[in-house]
Amino acid sequence: MQSVSKLTNLQGKKVILRLDLNVPLNNGEIIDATRIDKVLPTIEFLLKQNTKIVILSHIGRPKGKVIKDLSLKPIQEDIEKKLNEKIKLIEKNIYEIKKEMLDNFNEKILLIENIRFYPDEEKNDINFAKHLASLGNIYVNDAFSCSHRAHASVSEIPKFLPSFSGLQLDLEISALKKITSNITKPVSCIIGGSKISTKINIIKNLISKFDNIVIVGAMANNLIEHNGYNIGKSLKEENVNSIVNEILSLSKEKNCNIIFPEDVMVANDLNGQPKIKELNHIKIDEMILDIGPKTVESICNIIDNSNTILWNGPAGYFENPNFAYGSTAIAKKIVEKNKENKIYSVVGGGDTVSLINSLNALKEFNFVSTAGGAFLEYLEGKELPGISALN
Repeated sequence: MQSVSKLTNLQGKKVILRLDLNVPLNNGEIIDATRIDKVLPTIEFLLKQNTKIVILSHIGRPKGKVIKDLSLKPIQEDIEKKLNEKIKLIEKNIYEIKKEMLDNFNEKILLIENIRFYPDEEKNDINFAKHLASLGNIYVNDAFSCSHRAHASVSEIPKFLPSFSGLQLDLEISALKKITSNITKPVSCIIGGSKISTKINIIKNLISKFDNIVIVGAMANNLIEHNGYNIGKSLKEENVNSIVNEILSLSKEKNCNIIFPEDVMVANDLNGQPKIKELNHIKIDEMILDIGPKTVESICNIIDNSNTILWNGPAGYFENPNFAYGSTAIAKKIVEKNKENKIYSVVGGGDTVSLINSLNALKEFNFVSTAGGAFLEYLEGKELPGISALN
């Protein structure tokens, strides 16, 4: 995979730039612009090289239909302000646009309206990709978060043009390599979520590489119950005994420590008052909503003794401040080690990113991924169509 950052002869070239500008909107207002901010360096790099930039992106799931509320107009306005550069939003049917027509626009940045307004995008239509490719001289993918999708603008355009990775995609791959292949050990993973079955392939892939895997959140309830404790009315996944057995036997074989809570915070409902409980004291009408202080101490010790850390999934029901204690303590501990330059930290997953955002700590981690599905599939060891296409 070759990075566009290594190219120096781009003057006058038309660059087709695939970005993920799929930001949350509320009545046309951008709620969180993180994804936009992360790709600005690539746009600035291409502007300095005197290129004409043709941006392809999507927002939401219009399923091949034009939906006014899913226009890229608010994104166009946001990028214009941030770069102090006029951007032309092209709403004309893409099949009617020809390469030479793009010279008629004075703007250096052209933004094609929502690429998912065309059913051919998600169908991965080769002719659609060929037409998109005909609009430029080179292709740059800076949308790691879409790279697990076999969509025309992600995995097919590279068949027709010299293709390169963008600056943000380079950073994402570099960070993921540090926790999957170029690892500085000891390496530990803190993994949460509601269903152990959705994370089984990640856990299995990491067991052979990691020293410690700490399982928290509702996923941990299955492990607590598996070890003979009553979990009351806590959230748990049904019929996963074989998955738990598989994780535990593989971890023994690969010499990886699997850690789950030794004490917990419970309440009678999601808005109840938190009580610290040892595992053998959980009542039938109580639910586990966070990890307890002994567990926090154990996890902090693991972080202290790790050189690399991956965190995906909060430790409890952090949306209620009463049950954000465990997640907040983990975040603060990683930040503390980061400030001492004693750890390399990678964080991913929407809830975890929301949590550290709420603590104003985004910049305190080495790498924060907003890539969702692509991040998780990479950790599973899957090949991502958008990345394979660039190789």
